Amino acid sequence: MHLVLLWILNAVALLAVTYLLPTIRVSGFGTALAAALVLGLINTLVRPILTLLTLPITVLTLGIFYLVLNGLLFWLASALIPGFEVRGLGSAIVGAILYGIIAWALSALIPY
Repeated sequence: MHLVLLWILNAVALLAVTYLLPTIRVSGFGTALAAALVLGLINTLVRPILTLLTLPITVLTLGIFYLVLNGLLFWLASALIPGFEVRGLGSAIVGAILYGIIAWALSALIPY
């Protein structure tokens, strides 16, 4: 039950990002649910591998490249889900940051 509630809150966070950034669009709540699921899978399966592979660049840039990596993964999710559109890498980076902050704030409201 807790996992389903987190999934729904992540979809709500994604919808909130679309209201804050006009360059990110989600066609509906069903698409937001699918995008939240894909983002969760990408963050679970792909991000650890890419974080390890890009560790030298991340160290050289003092961690700034990690923001770019988050944006690229956010952009990848938009490429996989029809109805979820992100226009440009800059929008993806800002959208990923906002999505992370909003999703964190919403998940903090749920007691374990």
